Amino acid sequence: MYQIIDGKKISQEIKDELKEKVSALAAAGGRICLAVIQVGSDPASSVYVGNKKKACAYIGIESQAYELPQETTQEELLALVRRLNEDDQVNGILVQLPLPAQIDEEQVIQTIAPEKDVDGFHEKNVGALCVGSRGYVSCTPLGIIQLLKRSGIEIAGKRCVVLGRSNIVGKPMALLLLRENGTVTVCHSHTVDVKEITRQADILVVAIGKPKLVDETYVKEGAVVIDVGIHRDENNKLCGDVDFERVAPHTSAITPVPGGVGPMTIAMLMHNCVSSAE
Repeated sequence: MYQIIDGKKISQEIKDELKEKVSALAAAGGRICLAVIQVGSDPASSVYVGNKKKACAYIGIESQAYELPQETTQEELLALVRRLNEDDQVNGILVQLPLPAQIDEEQVIQTIAPEKDVDGFHEKNVGALCVGSRGYVSCTPLGIIQLLKRSGIEIAGKRCVVLGRSNIVGKPMALLLLRENGTVTVCHSHTVDVKEITRQADILVVAIGKPKLVDETYVKEGAVVIDVGIHRDENNKLCGDVDFERVAPHTSAITPVPGGVGPMTIAMLMHNCVSSAE
């Protein structure tokens, strides 16, 4: 029987641990403040921002919300980011993606001060991950490492395959698994014989953005499968990149969608915020 990796439960454990840390910090006169910037009113972004604010309130982190109109110019947004960079009362800055078409996302990300980049997207933080020095790590991959560790799944010495090479998930995921002494292969749209490679994986992380693409033919018997995707299927039900019903019986452990990787992303954002103050 396979194990369902419960992201809700594990993320709650992490938030409770962080709450204690923040309480101790407050008792010593410290405080933590996260600035969250949203441009426009994309419904999915509004949900994410709302969840981040709730998590801040639960843990005891102060949040400053900047809700800017859709027509905000790049210069106006960059000016706000620079002002927050200079504000000693702000520990972390988060710009909710995606941004409207008139704004260059990459320039905005690189304008955030690396020491306040709690999303872990700045090239200095990505570079720090590459060379193994200290910096913020992208929240979703960091959360996946916690899911594995707290579920008693050994990474060292295991054959790990990451499906997808995005800057936000795929690439940092591969680097983190490598840091944990996994043997890592990254597959992408130009990989030849993908199934032949994924069927060798002890740990398979799927982050390709295509609903239910991965079925049992991609998976080795007894593998651990981590599903990063989130979509709506033909019945408007949430689903992932993995066809859960077909794949789960062939695994030793698997994350569900929803309730797997998703809750961990916000928990690790809170972790990065607390690290910024520590």
